[in-house]
Amino acid sequence: MSNPQTFDRAQSMGLLARAPADRLAALYPHISEHAVLRGPETGAVMVRGRQGGTGAPFNLGEMTLTRCSVRLPCGKDGHAYVQGRNKDHARRAAVLDALLQTEAIGEVTARVLAPLAEAESAQRTARASKAAATKVEFFTMVRGED
Repeated sequence: MSNPQTFDRAQSMGLLARAPADRLAALYPHISEHAVLRGPETGAVMVRGRQGGTGAPFNLGEMTLTRCSVRLPCGKDGHAYVQGRNKDHARRAAVLDALLQTEAIGEVTARVLAPLAEAESAQRTARASKAAATKVEFFTMVRGED
């Protein structure tokens, strides 16, 4: 990879959280040695929204979330929050978050993050083109009475 793609921690955590659990497991099948700081636990969080993206915030509803925190033998901590109840997904994402803070960042980026980012980008492009196919163009005709 001549021009390696770089991700900040928030982008990395977002990619790991949004990735399908089976895809993440296929890209990173063997979880590295780690100590569990906070075992995977499932709960609910309140999702907030804003009308038009700029209005006053309102409570949209609750969402199921699983979180996990781990520590690698080198002392780096990793955290993950994933939608749903998949505890293995949360643990794997937390271990990868910790690995991204070590010298293994290049390998993890190339082996896991880059393929996830490519797949997510392709999915967004496909969704956008599908939506564009249904776009309706409205126009106003001049009636000539004025």
